[in-house]
Amino acid sequence: MSEKAQQPAADPGPTESQFLGRTRELKELRADIERAGLDTISGRKAPRARVLLIAGKPGSGRSALAEELVRQVADSYPDGVLRARLADPDGTPRPTERTARDLLTALERPTPAGADEDDLCEALREALAVRRVLLLLDDAADAEQVDALLPDTPDCLVVAVSGGPLTGIADVRPCTLGGLDTKSALELIGRYTGAVRITVDPVAAEGLVEICAGQPAALVLAGAWLAHRPKAAVADLAKQLRTEGDEGGPVLDRVFRLAYAGLTSAAARILRLLSLAPGGLVDPHTASALAGCSVGAAHTTLDDFVALGLVRHVESPLPQYEVPGCLLPLLRRLTETQDRPAELQLARARMLERTVRLLVSCRAITETDSSPAREKLAGMPRALRFPNPRAAADWLTIRQPALLAAARLAVADGELDTLARRLMAALVRAMVAHFGTQAAAPELYGIHRLVLDVAERRNLPREKAAALLNLADLDARTGRTTEALARYRAALDAGREAQDPYATGRAMESVGGAYQELGDYDRAADWYGRALAQRLARDERVDAARLHGRIATVHTYAGRYGEALLNWRSAVTGHRRTGDVPGQARALSELARVQEYAGRPEESLRTCQEAVEWARRAEDVRLGAALQLRLADTLDRLGDPTAARLHRGAAERMLGDELPEDASAREHDANAYEIRSTSEEG
Repeated sequence: MSEKAQQPAADPGPTESQFLGRTRELKELRADIERAGLDTISGRKAPRARVLLIAGKPGSGRSALAEELVRQVADSYPDGVLRARLADPDGTPRPTERTARDLLTALERPTPAGADEDDLCEALREALAVRRVLLLLDDAADAEQVDALLPDTPDCLVVAVSGGPLTGIADVRPCTLGGLDTKSALELIGRYTGAVRITVDPVAAEGLVEICAGQPAALVLAGAWLAHRPKAAVADLAKQLRTEGDEGGPVLDRVFRLAYAGLTSAAARILRLLSLAPGGLVDPHTASALAGCSVGAAHTTLDDFVALGLVRHVESPLPQYEVPGCLLPLLRRLTETQDRPAELQLARARMLERTVRLLVSCRAITETDSSPAREKLAGMPRALRFPNPRAAADWLTIRQPALLAAARLAVADGELDTLARRLMAALVRAMVAHFGTQAAAPELYGIHRLVLDVAERRNLPREKAAALLNLADLDARTGRTTEALARYRAALDAGREAQDPYATGRAMESVGGAYQELGDYDRAADWYGRALAQRLARDERVDAARLHGRIATVHTYAGRYGEALLNWRSAVTGHRRTGDVPGQARALSELARVQEYAGRPEESLRTCQEAVEWARRAEDVRLGAALQLRLADTLDRLGDPTAARLHRGAAERMLGDELPEDASAREHDANAYEIRSTSEEG
C-alpha cells in the first residue's frame, strides 16, 4: 500500500510518553500490594487475586498511572502482563465473553467458536490458576465486568482502571486521582513549549496549571496549543481560558474549543468525522474514506493531530491512531451541531466501501495464480494494493479489532445493511484465505451471528439460511451437536422459504450428519435419503454418489450390512460414472470392509484386490498401503499366511519412502457455505 505523500510540517511534539508525577499515588499502590488483605488478617488464605483500583475521570491520566505501576512491578510476575480494555472509547461496555476470549488468545489457550461467557471465563480462571500474572483491566464500566475475570489465586494481581468504585468486589484497594502536582504539570507543558517559555513567566504558567486543574488531557492540549503559536505568551492562553470560564463548562471542553478553533475548516471536518471510526481506531485509509480526501493528505493530517494532542499514535508496525476517549464526546457533540445526518451517513458509507475494497484486495493477493484475481488487482488504485501476501496478512492481523468493530457498528446502524453484508462477506473470505477456517473460527462465529441479525431484520431467507448453516457447522466442530441440529433444521426452513436448492440440500445432509453424531442412525439414514432424493432429482451425480456412501456408513454403524452393501455398490457405480477414480477406490475399500463385517471374506478379498488396482490408478499411496494391509489380514483369516506376508511387505515398501504431503489432508471445508449477496464484490 502506498506511503503518505509528505511529512507533516508541524513539530510532532513529544514522541515518548514518559511518565510524570504521581509519586504519592505510586507509593500507596505499591504499599497496598504488600499489605495483608482482610482474609490474611482473619487467618484465611486469600481465595482470589488482589484488586487495586485506580479511579478517575477520563483525561485524568488514570491509564498512564496504571501502566507505570505495571512497569514498576512487572518483574514480580514471571508469567507476564495481560492487558484488556473493558469498554469502547465511547464508554460502551464490551461483552465479557469477548474480553475473556482475547485474554485466552494472549495465553495461547483454545477459544472454541461460540463458547459462552461462563465457559470462557472458567477456562480463563483455570489458565491463570497455575500462573503468576499481572492483569491490567482498563476502562472498567462496572464491578461485574471485573469480577467475572478475577483469577482464583492470590498469586496474581489485578490492576483495574475505572471512573468510580467497584462496589461488590471484596478487599478492593482504591486510589482516586485528582490533578497532577504543579511541578509535574509544568514539566508536561514544557515538553511541548520548551522550558524557556515556562521559566520566563512562572506565575502565568502556574496559573495555567491551576485553570487546567492539573488535568493531564487539558495540559497536553494547552501545551500543544502554545507549541504551535510560538509568539503567544503563556499568560495569553491563561487569559483566554479564564474568559471562557465565565461561560462555564469543564476546563477540558474549553481547551479543546481553543484547539479546535485553530484548525482549518478541512482539518476540523476530518477531526469531527474521526468520531465515526470503529472502536476509536483510525488509520490513514479510514480517515481518507471518512473525509473523502487522499490517503496521503489524511496521513499528514493525522500526524498533525498527534502534534496537537488531539489523537494518539498506537504502537503498531503500520500507521495507526487512537482518538482519546475523553475527546470522543466532544467530537460527537460537534458532529451533531455542524454536520447534517445525511453527510454523516455518507461518510460511514464511504468508510465501509473503502474497507470492503481493502478486504477484497487483501484476499485477491493470495490468488495471484487466478486470472480474474490478477485482473481485479490490476484494476485497483495503487493505494489499495498490497505488495505481497505477507503484507496483506499483517494488515489484516493489525486491523482485525477495527474491522470487527466496523462490522458490529454497521449492523447496529441498520441503515447500511447492504454495505454491512458486503463487508462481512469480504471479511470472512479474507480471514479464511489468510488464517484458515479453523484458526479464524471464533471470529467467524461472531461475524455469522451478525449476518443472521441482518438477514432476520431484513427478512432475507437466503442469507439467513447461509448464516445458520455456517453457525451450525462451527457448533458441530466444537461438540455442540444438539445446538447444531437445531440450527440445521432452521436453515432448512429458511432454504425452503428462499427456494434455494443448495441450502436445502446442504441442510438436509447436515441434519443427517448431526443425527449420526448423536447415534440416531435411523433418523440419520432418513435425512441422508431425503438429501439423496433431491440430488437425484437434480441429476447431481457427484453429490448423489457421496450421499450413497454416507447412507452406507450409518447402516454399517447400525449393523444393517445388507443395506450398507447395496449403498456402497451404488456409490461405486456413481463414482465410476462421474470418472472419480479416487472416489471409486475408496468406495470399493469400504465395500470390502463391510463384506468382511458381514462374514463374506472371499468376496471381501476380491473387492479389496479390485480396490488396490483403482487406488494404484488414482495414485493414492496411503490408500493402497492400507488396502494391502487389509488384504494381509483377510488372507490370514483364510489360512494363507505366506500371501499375507507378501502383502504386508508391499505395504511397508509403499509407506517406507518419504511421502509427499497428502493434499486430501489439507484443511478443506467441503460444506463451506459463503455469505452471498446480489451486490457483493467477488
